[in-house]
Amino acid sequence: MAVIAIFNQKGGVGKTTTTLNLTAGLARMGKRPIAIDLDPQAHLTLTLGVTHITGDESIAAFFRDNTPLPALMRELESGVRMIPAHMELSKIEALQSKNAAAARKLKTGLDESLAQQGVPILIDCCPTLGVLSLNAVLAADRILVPVSADFLSLQSVNKLDLALKALEGPLNRKIEKRILLTRFDARRKLSFDIYDQLKKRYGAQLCETRVVENVALAASPTQAKDVFAFAPSSPGARDYAKLVLELVEAGFFD
Repeated sequence: MAVIAIFNQKGGVGKTTTTLNLTAGLARMGKRPIAIDLDPQAHLTLTLGVTHITGDESIAAFFRDNTPLPALMRELESGVRMIPAHMELSKIEALQSKNAAAARKLKTGLDESLAQQGVPILIDCCPTLGVLSLNAVLAADRILVPVSADFLSLQSVNKLDLALKALEGPLNRKIEKRILLTRFDARRKLSFDIYDQLKKRYGAQLCETRVVENVALAASPTQAKDVFAFAPSSPGARDYAKLVLELVEAGFFD
């Protein structure tokens, strides 16, 4: 199974929402996914109901003390396994920003301890292309880029596309990615305009599934639940179920 980084340099586009509900959807299919929170804000950790942890219990300990990744993993009732984040990750970002070797640490750790489990591993990234996000990109087999249906988000994904292409030379491989349109509102002409522009530029890289603007997606984290547990009949649950099926059938997690 593949390592997937969920990344965009712009905040508010649905990275954590997508990671939360993709892992939940995969768990519902019996695939026992692993979610890694690589954002110092630790929003994925919080939305998964993991609270009151210390830096020593988070992925910060992996970067700081070489604590093995399996020792940090938690089993959740939903069937998702996760490695939580902590605000101490911000220190890693600051202290390791000039260390080129530090950008490959996560890949090495995954290859040594988790990759052989044969399950999908999803990484929720922070919205900056720093040492933490580079760790995710270099460790990932593929990247999923959520893009909200607004003008600034469109500009951000185009810039990210250029940045990823610049990395392909040093990596000596093509970075496979898919674009996911989120916060789609069928009442707004702009949403369709953004979709058309993404389709024209990225073609088959654009997911067929569009995630609609939906109150259940915003409200479910307040109850530490994914959208399937919080509102299984909601449009948000429908869209993420469709997205999981689309990506599974496309071999995105293989």
